[in-house]
Amino acid sequence: MLAPMADGRVSAAVTHWAPRFVANGIDYNDFVRVTSAISSWDSWCEQWCVAGAVHEKLGRDALATGRRRSAGAHLSQAAVYYHFAKFMFVDDIDQMRAAHLMAVRCAGDALPLLDPPGERVEIPFDGATIAAVLRRPDGPGPHPAVVLIPGLDSAKEEFRSTEDLFLSRGIATLSVDGPGQGEAEYDLAIRPDWEVPGTAIVDTLKGLPGIDQGRMIGRNNAE
Repeated sequence: MLAPMADGRVSAAVTHWAPRFVANGIDYNDFVRVTSAISSWDSWCEQWCVAGAVHEKLGRDALATGRRRSAGAHLSQAAVYYHFAKFMFVDDIDQMRAAHLMAVRCAGDALPLLDPPGERVEIPFDGATIAAVLRRPDGPGPHPAVVLIPGLDSAKEEFRSTEDLFLSRGIATLSVDGPGQGEAEYDLAIRPDWEVPGTAIVDTLKGLPGIDQGRMIGRNNAE
């Protein structure tokens, strides 16, 4: 049983976010341990960053000894912990952004270590950049592809388990941070006309090697 929460915001976060966190890569035991230690919302980001740092160290230690598969798994997991450290943590923007940068760094370092591996794709848009991650399934292409689109407060770092569902079925994945989301939240505003950035994303995907232009779909993480 979770310890009583002194801060109503922490209690609400634990109650409402547990399924989402666990489904997107947070170990349930870590979720219980970390949230039980948080009595004030002010320490939310800090405590999740501490937990993320544990997995990041495991990943970098594994990489140093040539255990690439373990390194990729731990670094991807660290990225999710750092992502949820900054999740909705708007009280301290500097702390929030520092956690986000650690999430992006770990997720990027994990890409060549994943099975199948991933690669970063940068899509020019409206004077800024939409960051994305492309992963192709094993076997000869061209492959059908799905564009994974975050919900309002989501980001591409949450998509590893979802990517694997498609990759195991022979479908390539392009996970994106749309305008106002993830890496694009600092330079691009959230916008309702998603057909505009969507067109830029699809046009870029069409030009990537190994993709079947006639078989592409989109999926929103909020579905």
